Amino acid sequence: MENTMQDTRTFVEEYFAAATDPDHERYFALFGDDAVVHDDGRTHRGLAAVRRWRGEVPSVRYDLREVTGPAAACGAVAEISGDFPGSPVTLRFAFERDAQGKITTLDIEP
Repeated sequence: MENTMQDTRTFVEEYFAAATDPDHERYFALFGDDAVVHDDGRTHRGLAAVRRWRGEVPSVRYDLREVTGPAAACGAVAEISGDFPGSPVTLRFAFERDAQGKITTLDIEP
């Protein structure tokens, strides 16, 4: 996996594009089988749990504000808007990825 800033931005842009794609498999293909997602005070372990978590996420729009770090452990800041209480909200996303580029850990925080 390359570690240039362009590679990092390309990955983050793909993540948010996949998150809004009607083809949900595009999104899940970004995650490793043992991925862990921390979001809204809850932890989701394994791809099956990630699928259940994602099924609960409302349809939203992401406006990417910032991308930082190397591709293997990068961060992003995005404004999320949609039909949910408190919309819009700015969230920080911290990604850890394996040698194949699959997400192993995703932390989402205000």
